[in-house]
Amino acid sequence: MTQIDRYILGLFFRTFLVCFASLSGIFVVFHAFQNMNDLAELAESRGVGISRVMWYYYGPYMLLLFDWTGAIIALMSLLFVVGWLRRTGELTATLAAGVSHGRIFRAMVCAALAIVLVQLASRELLLPTMRDALSMKSKDLSGDAPQPILPSYDKISGILLEGHSIRPRSKEIHQPNFRLDVEYAGFGEAIVSASARWLPADENHDEGYLMQDVFNPPAIDSIASARRDGRLVLMTAHDQPWLAPGQCFVVTPVNAEILQTDQSSTRLCSSLQLLERLRNPAVHNSMATRVLLHERIMRVPLDFSLFLLGLPLVVNRRGRNLFMMIGAAIGTVMLFFALKTAGSAMGGGGYLLSPAVAAWMPFLVLGPIAYVRLREVETV
Repeated sequence: MTQIDRYILGLFFRTFLVCFASLSGIFVVFHAFQNMNDLAELAESRGVGISRVMWYYYGPYMLLLFDWTGAIIALMSLLFVVGWLRRTGELTATLAAGVSHGRIFRAMVCAALAIVLVQLASRELLLPTMRDALSMKSKDLSGDAPQPILPSYDKISGILLEGHSIRPRSKEIHQPNFRLDVEYAGFGEAIVSASARWLPADENHDEGYLMQDVFNPPAIDSIASARRDGRLVLMTAHDQPWLAPGQCFVVTPVNAEILQTDQSSTRLCSSLQLLERLRNPAVHNSMATRVLLHERIMRVPLDFSLFLLGLPLVVNRRGRNLFMMIGAAIGTVMLFFALKTAGSAMGGGGYLLSPAVAAWMPFLVLGPIAYVRLREVETV
C-alpha cells in the first residue's frame, strides 16, 4: 500500500463515517423526540439513566441501519472523495503522473468489499442475537407485549396451532386452542388451556408447548398420552410423572417465532436458521421465505455490484460536477432496488420466476455490467 492509497483510504473512511453518523443521528433524534416519554418511563422503571436506555434501545438499530445502507453509503463516499480530489486538483496531478483511474480507485474498491463483508458478518452473527431488541415497538420497550398469533399447521402431527395472543420474548401463548385434525384417542377435536409456553427439547420430551390449566378435554389427567406413527405427540400426567396435574405437553417443531404475525423477526434470522426452517417438514413455508434465503446468498455480490456500477460515474472526461454524479448515482440505486423488488415480488408470488431465479435475476442483469465497467475503469 502506497502513501497515496493510505491518503485516499483515509478520505474514504472519514466520509463513510460522517455520512453514516449523520444518517444515524437523524434517525435517533427524530425517533427519540417522538418517544421521549416512553424512554423516560422505561429508564425510571429500571432505575437507570436515560442515556443507558437509549443505548440499549438504539444500539441494535445502528447495526440494522448499517446493514441496510452500508453499500449505498460506500457508493456515496466514492463520489464525495472523487469530487474532493477533483476540486483540489489532486486527481489531475496524479493522472498526469501516469497513474490510471483503476490504480487510484483500487484502494476504495477494496475498502467497499471490506464493508460488504463486515455487513455479512453483522447480518449472520450479530443481528440474529438482537432480534428481541429489534422487534421492540416504541409503545412496548419491554418487547414482550401480547401480539396477535398467526395460526400455523403442523403437517407431521396434524395439529392447527391457534390462540388469543402470544408474548414474543417469553414465548408464551395466551388462551391456546390447538385443533386436532387427526384422531387422538380421548382428546377429542381440540386442546384448550389458559396458557402454553414453548420449551426446547430435554431428557423428558422433544421440543413443543407445555399447556397449563387444560380445561378441554375435561379430566385431562385421566387420558393416556397419545402417539402418531410411533412418535409421542400428546403427553399427559396420566403416564408422564414429570407433568403436574392439569398440564399437557404438545410435541411440535412449530416454534413461537413461526406463530408471530410480525414476520420482521424472520428477516433477522441468519441464513442457517432460515435453512433449518425451510427444512422443517412440519412447517409450511411460503415462496417469499424461499426467496429470502436465496437473496441472503446473493446479497454480497449484489451489494458489491452496486458499488462497481458507480465507478464509471466518477471516471469521465466531461468534468461533470459532484451534483450531476450524485444524481446519476441516485438513478443507479433506484434501478438496482427496482430490479430487486421486482424479482422478490415475482418469486414470492410465484409469477414467472422460481425463488432461486428471482433472487439471481438482479445479479444476472447487473453483474456483467458491473464487471465490464470495472474493466473499463482499470484501463482508463
